[in-house]
Amino acid sequence: MLTNIIYFAVFIILVFVLSIAVKAITRGVEAKQIIKDEKSFDLDSEKNIQNSEVVNQIKELKTLHERGILNDDEFRKAKEKILK
Repeated sequence: MLTNIIYFAVFIILVFVLSIAVKAITRGVEAKQIIKDEKSFDLDSEKNIQNSEVVNQIKELKTLHERGILNDDEFRKAKEKILK
């Protein structure tokens, strides 16, 4: 009878330890995913900033072209340089 009680107590302790381990692993995986998402968001934000700068530069070139300051060839070359 005492042996059964000891086995039961060991089983309860084992289940408790396993539940703590599962919670820890789950938190670690979630934290890793959050960090990955934040890095991805930062890279996307940086790309959006770069893209908006490119768009602004091309708009400026277009304005210069429309005013006649740049001819068609100069406009095309400048746009290709920006897009590289």
